[in-house]
Amino acid sequence: MSDIKTISGFSKLSKSDKIKWVVKHFYKDPEQVMQELMSWWHRDEEQQKLLDGFSENTISNFPMPFGIAPNFLINGKAYAVPMVIEESSVVAAASSAAKYWMDRGGFHAQVLGMKKVGQVHFTWKGEMRKLESVFEELKTELRKDAAPITANMEKRGGGVLDIELVNFAHLEEGYYQLKVTFDTCDSMGANFINSALESFAKTLDRFISDHPIFDEGVERDISIIMSILSNYTPECLVRAWVECPVENLGPFSSGLDAALLAEKFRKAVRIAHLDPHRAATHNKGIFNGIDAVVLATANDFRAVEACGHTYAARDGQYRSLSQCTVENGLFRFWLDIPLALGTVGGLTKLHPIAKHSLELLGHPTAEELMMIVASVGLAQNFAAVRSLVTTGIQQGHMKMHLANILNHLGAKGQEVEKAMAYFDGKVISFTGVREFLETLRQKQAAKVV
Repeated sequence: MSDIKTISGFSKLSKSDKIKWVVKHFYKDPEQVMQELMSWWHRDEEQQKLLDGFSENTISNFPMPFGIAPNFLINGKAYAVPMVIEESSVVAAASSAAKYWMDRGGFHAQVLGMKKVGQVHFTWKGEMRKLESVFEELKTELRKDAAPITANMEKRGGGVLDIELVNFAHLEEGYYQLKVTFDTCDSMGANFINSALESFAKTLDRFISDHPIFDEGVERDISIIMSILSNYTPECLVRAWVECPVENLGPFSSGLDAALLAEKFRKAVRIAHLDPHRAATHNKGIFNGIDAVVLATANDFRAVEACGHTYAARDGQYRSLSQCTVENGLFRFWLDIPLALGTVGGLTKLHPIAKHSLELLGHPTAEELMMIVASVGLAQNFAAVRSLVTTGIQQGHMKMHLANILNHLGAKGQEVEKAMAYFDGKVISFTGVREFLETLRQKQAAKVV
């Protein structure tokens, strides 16, 4: 194996040559690794070309399970929800919660806002009162110059909603920003927002440099730092909730009656509101459901998570995204979360499976998709907290994980059947399963001898 592991011009190599270089310099068995990487290429060359175009320096594909969580009743409409996730028990938990609430009125959801945010960051040492005095004139210029970019979005009912001048000079000398709010209708709108912001930056630069209100010299010296959308969109907000009389929660196998379950559940959610350590894991469970649907519809799960976690810390402490009350005999559990999603543009129409996901959901608008995604996040959270306050999380999780452990250890046929039977109701661990298989195989070998 060569010690030379750097290269110039890697991006210019063909896909095959990229693989050859990688396996030659980084793997002990290059031929075997190359064959395996190439085995995951799409058999349809056009589809593979499409996938390769999503990123750079691609050498193979990374498959993820595409699952379905049926029985979601959301605002009276039934959905079978696509979920892309590699973690066991997530889809099963979402499906279980969906079925549970289907008999109790289903999920309810409401979009509370659709505003998205972009910013032009700049430094300037002029007199703020002068800029404020001509700001309405500036806004007119900004909109006029950006009209070729915003026209189509405005025809669809969206566009630039507001432009605000924000003063950060008390924190960083000479630092200001244009804070712009947008409505991008059914598109996520990243390219649209960034294009509009870059147009605004050019107009702002020209306006400051040329306007007669500003004196020659420092007042006309403006430096544009950057123009970029913000993934924190607290006004692009959706609420999902479930509710029912406490007695309708029903009895549970762990022996909890409905009233005790409701109170333990409420306290568990309250703990996640008070303690950031618990809140991080609590919210991670919410994103298990949210990310899976966001991925399945080819939206940006990284932007969704960044926004959600920022929102969870909006009062200065990281807290639970969901809340629960038990009042006057009514159990109510809800989630408020900002979700900037799209159903047109980007990869939503390019990714071959994402198109099927959106069709499965009935070709939703962005608002409808926000409500679906939030409901799945709430369902996932409900299932996790219910398990935590009743049987414990590991019983269901590790049972689902057992199949993965057996596969990792190469179990086949009767070995799988006997292991499933043996660990039914028992604590499951990787070491325990390995020892069980070793004992089983030793017995089988003794019989053969």
